[in-house]
Amino acid sequence: MKLKMLTMGAIALAMMTGSVVAGNTSALDDPAKMSPFFTDAGMKTLRSEADFKTAWMSMKPDEQKAVLKDCGDATLNKSHADFCAMAKKEGG
Repeated sequence: MKLKMLTMGAIALAMMTGSVVAGNTSALDDPAKMSPFFTDAGMKTLRSEADFKTAWMSMKPDEQKAVLKDCGDATLNKSHADFCAMAKKEGG
């Protein structure tokens, strides 16, 4: 009986941890949202300013807001500095 309770507790803890981790994702790390801004699958090379603007304008306003919010985070901005500079230029 104790083994069953320990197992259930471990499963519950794993599920809670997974949901917390999933809730802390950044819009900047979402390949579906970010791939239109890059020329390569590894998302290392930004598109031209004109193509970037086209991709930016195709995003929903709430998605743009989420991206700009994430770009305001110093930690996230470090790893996405070039993208954030372009996004801030387009998004104000």
